[in-house]
Amino acid sequence: MHGLLWILLRNGIRATVNLPVEIGKLVVCYKRKRMMSNRLTSDREKSQVVHHSSDTKQRWISFVHDLQDRICQALEKEDGGAVFREDRWERKDGGGGKTRIIANGDVFEKGGVNTSVVHGKVTDAMRTQLKMEGDSWFACGLSLVIHPVNPFVPTVHANWRYFECHNTEGKIADQWFGGGADLTPYYLFEDDARHFHQTLRNAMTPFGAELYPKFKQQCDSYFTNSHRDNEMRGIGGVFYDYLRPQDEQDADRLFAFQQANGNAFLAAYLPIVVKRKNNVWNERHKHWQEIRRGRYVEFNLIHDRGTLFGLRTNGRTESILMSLPPTVRFEYNFHPEAGSEEDKLLQVCLHPRQWVE
Repeated sequence: MHGLLWILLRNGIRATVNLPVEIGKLVVCYKRKRMMSNRLTSDREKSQVVHHSSDTKQRWISFVHDLQDRICQALEKEDGGAVFREDRWERKDGGGGKTRIIANGDVFEKGGVNTSVVHGKVTDAMRTQLKMEGDSWFACGLSLVIHPVNPFVPTVHANWRYFECHNTEGKIADQWFGGGADLTPYYLFEDDARHFHQTLRNAMTPFGAELYPKFKQQCDSYFTNSHRDNEMRGIGGVFYDYLRPQDEQDADRLFAFQQANGNAFLAAYLPIVVKRKNNVWNERHKHWQEIRRGRYVEFNLIHDRGTLFGLRTNGRTESILMSLPPTVRFEYNFHPEAGSEEDKLLQVCLHPRQWVE
């Protein structure tokens, strides 16, 4: 995760941010939506809030830390050389996190797998700036971004999070889960795209057949560079938020749903890495990778709500910018040759496809 306010924003708290003149004024407003089916619900009625905070929090913290360990170990093994460096940090107002960074590996050029467990009192500034109700809050999650060396291996991003807001009696006033995963290839391999999306769909389908199509569409809509004719930064995945439990049984189902998605990550991504990491590449391929990385940077610094809000509110800069690739390229009015392999990738970014039926 990217620090306190990044987490707060990612988890649906409403905010208005005035950006520098060169970017313009961005109004960030996460609107709470009904996003769940009759099997996964997001009812906002406070009377429906499930009050079993301690058990849910502790189970989620344990899961997130275990998932961080498993993902880091698997990525280190696949790289075969580089290892993650851990940077533990503390937040003076409550909680902290573990930022783990891998760099200059044989397979992974740069990446981070970060966790945070933070909490605190709702301040007057939060009430004013975030329109936040309640007396205290808690947030915990895992966020990762992996940038490979080989242009034929895609970049990947994922996060899974849990949030609570409490009243003056310490009871939960609101709670929800959110998360998702998306793939950013530089060259299009349709079987890789199908594998990634099918694995995510397989994880979600036991909880409702309608969930993958809904969350796939939300991912396509969110990870888009609207200033470039709605060009997606990659081929998408899934994105969901504000998954609120109706009762204890629903809370357990939501927890299991979130676990299933987190546990599916390695199965979705690593087989693609294994298949493509030894593909022979040249400077032309690297040139295109850096062009597309530039689009990744554009999205993160212009559109990504969490990144922008964290930078404007003195968030932990090193963790916020961990998501950026190590090298990028910006060339004036660059267009790939029509019909080329580079253009094939661009076309699916401009025209999102359904990768699984």
